[in-house]
Amino acid sequence: MNRAVTKLSSVNKKPGPTPPPALPGFSHINRYWDKTTSKHVAKILPGEYYVTAHDEFITTVLGSCISACIRDPIFGIGGMNHFMLPINKTGDPRAWGANVVSSATRYGNFAMEHLINGILTNGGQRKNLEVKVFGGGRIIGNMTDVGMNNIDFVRDYIDAEALKLVAEDLGDIYPRKVMYDPKTGKVKMKKLRSMHNDTIISRETSYLKEIDTTEPNTGEIDLF
Repeated sequence: MNRAVTKLSSVNKKPGPTPPPALPGFSHINRYWDKTTSKHVAKILPGEYYVTAHDEFITTVLGSCISACIRDPIFGIGGMNHFMLPINKTGDPRAWGANVVSSATRYGNFAMEHLINGILTNGGQRKNLEVKVFGGGRIIGNMTDVGMNNIDFVRDYIDAEALKLVAEDLGDIYPRKVMYDPKTGKVKMKKLRSMHNDTIISRETSYLKEIDTTEPNTGEIDLF
């Protein structure tokens, strides 16, 4: 991948054209103008997701977390999420269809269903959806199963929901920088083989602690 594209420096974040209006519910997501690509870019953090019908990119940096990039290529709308399952102390996170649903399962379903619902409520159709998934790296040394649990969940979810998986890059020991173009479905990805600081690990460890002590509010999701 072109280093100039993946290394989003402060130079590329200078003010540019006014971004297109965000879809309802997504105005809180940070967006900036990237001079290299001449596109607006929405940057999502752990626990966030973003859906757009405009010609803009979505980007994030993944360690143990997973991002699903989903779009309807017919109606030109798509989005990306960034999620991690909490550590499951009571059951197998892969058993997402079990009668007793674990907290890990609820978080995974919450992340996937919110993204899919955001696409459908803004004009997409479920039968058209195509999915690409990334992440699940083993970057947290004392929690080596976290990334694999996330991978197992997202693969099982896609299979159970009969979604069309068109690409994946999962596992390994490196963080990933992902930039997604929902209009074309193209993903530019770079494995970060050397980290100059512990920002990614610190961010994901903090996120993991947060989700381990809370429950997702799944009651607000309308399923299609």
